[in-house]
Amino acid sequence: MSEVIQATGRRKRAVARVKLTLGQGIITINQKPLDEYFPRPQLQQIVRQPFEATQAGSRFDISVKAEGGGATGQAGAVRHGIARALVALDESFKEAMRRNGFLTRDPREKESKKYGRKRARKRFQFSKR
Repeated sequence: MSEVIQATGRRKRAVARVKLTLGQGIITINQKPLDEYFPRPQLQQIVRQPFEATQAGSRFDISVKAEGGGATGQAGAVRHGIARALVALDESFKEAMRRNGFLTRDPREKESKKYGRKRARKRFQFSKR
């Protein structure tokens, strides 16, 4: 069984396209190993969370194409994509993923800038005189 399971994960402006195959537990993101693409241990831990929840870490190779957003958003998007791919592979993982909140797409987005303002809500300094 060498089928490829694909899933998409999103967070903030980041999108991660995940391909899951049977293997030795190697995670590559944009043709780089996980520890090279995400040097911060916190981000590596975020990416590995779905495997810790299901104890399925070393059975699958993960190939990810991540784009948009920043490092934290991409790590969250990769986690979301891996969780979706694992559930597509085995429906019994769904309850553990749902309990840990890995299947929920974080809806928070940056509010768009308004005209006459510096940012979405910040105003220019008011001068009475």
